[in-house]
Amino acid sequence: MNLGKLGVWFFLDPLNSSQSAETAKKIEKLGYSALWLPEAVGKNPMVLASWLLANTEKLVVATGIANIYNREPGATLSAQHTLAEQSDGRFLLGLGVSHKPLVEGVRGLKYGPPVQTMKDYLEKMKSSPYMALTHSETPPTVIAALGPKMLELAAEHCNGAHPYFSSPDHTETARSIMGPDAWLCVEQKVVLEEDPSKARDLARKAAAMYQTLPNYRNNWLRMGLSEEDINQSSDKFIDTTFAWGKVEQIKSRIQEHFDAGASHVCIQPINPNGDVGALHWECLEQLAN
Repeated sequence: MNLGKLGVWFFLDPLNSSQSAETAKKIEKLGYSALWLPEAVGKNPMVLASWLLANTEKLVVATGIANIYNREPGATLSAQHTLAEQSDGRFLLGLGVSHKPLVEGVRGLKYGPPVQTMKDYLEKMKSSPYMALTHSETPPTVIAALGPKMLELAAEHCNGAHPYFSSPDHTETARSIMGPDAWLCVEQKVVLEEDPSKARDLARKAAAMYQTLPNYRNNWLRMGLSEEDINQSSDKFIDTTFAWGKVEQIKSRIQEHFDAGASHVCIQPINPNGDVGALHWECLEQLAN
């Protein structure tokens, strides 16, 4: 798979199927190499990936991430191989353990120890039978990884990692843990807004839904942020985890990730108009150039 260097990460849940297909086509036309689809309590990312792959020609469609608690390992393996064959190798499977409040509080399932649960899941995937026609190349898998043990697992048991809501310093740490060959596909939130107050306010609104989730909080603490930084959405917290300002400043942050060892960066543009269901196309157009 030629994943390329720069992708887009975005929730397509507010869009209908026709709008989603047009969005993917436009992202492909702008020159981005991949579109990353999250999974929460909305659209099935495997079904959506099939639709988007059928409506594009070169774009890689990746799940960032598919929740392992939502499907058993054999079903995931089957979906992965089916999508790889349908798209001639343009599907990238990203898996994650999600978060205890979502797994137990929303879905009513038992949340297990993250690293061991993911390891067991990957091993069960590998041992699951798949006897249908598939793509000539083994379809790739990355896992959502933030802490050292999960990053080690990513390097040892699949193609690499998909860190979310981190920083270039975290990217450097991840690369040192994973070694030179593993894929390191980093998500970066961006705000194309020069006014510091406006940019940080937009970032704070985007961060709010994540700030109570333990997996992210633990990683931010490892990154050197304090509980107060996280709870108060301090300028330090925002400036560490978001890229904002002029397009040149945002490009500089993206380059910092590459310099730190990222193999791919997927940008998540925050819409300054407050419309969470609409991509900020001006941002994507400028960053694509």
